[in-house]
Amino acid sequence: MFSKKPEQPKPSNIPNTVSQKPVNTSLSPSSSLNPALAVPKAKPPASTLSTDLHIKGNMKTTGDIQISGTVDGDIRAHLLTVGEGSTVKGEIVADDIVVHGRVVGRVRGLKVRLTATARVEGDIIHKTIAIESGAHFEGSVTRQDDPLNSSAAKIKPPLKPIE
Repeated sequence: MFSKKPEQPKPSNIPNTVSQKPVNTSLSPSSSLNPALAVPKAKPPASTLSTDLHIKGNMKTTGDIQISGTVDGDIRAHLLTVGEGSTVKGEIVADDIVVHGRVVGRVRGLKVRLTATARVEGDIIHKTIAIESGAHFEGSVTRQDDPLNSSAAKIKPPLKPIE
């Protein structure tokens, strides 16, 4: 349909002194290029456990977790959200914890928030806490400056009464 002849390169009087070697433009961690030019990694999205997922075992991440299913085990994360209708049976340790569902076990976090639909059966060790009206909570609440430290989280059992 269309016919066009490719353009012919124009002859040049300048000699070609540039090397024809391919140039590697990819950046690698061991690159000798300026590290200030490297692009920082984006924060990964939260890991989501769907409603039909049941996990037996412990989970540990430096990222965020959104739980909509059931977990039988301890969880350690940066931000942990226990969704409405979900259940966690085990200890929760995170910088930021939001509970919409059910937790059976100890909760340790810098910021802990129990929403109106939350059901928590266990002790809460926190730096700051918010409990909305309607939340169900059975256990003790202890404020600590460093609730994530496992040695600080050990609460002494109550003294035995003298008989």
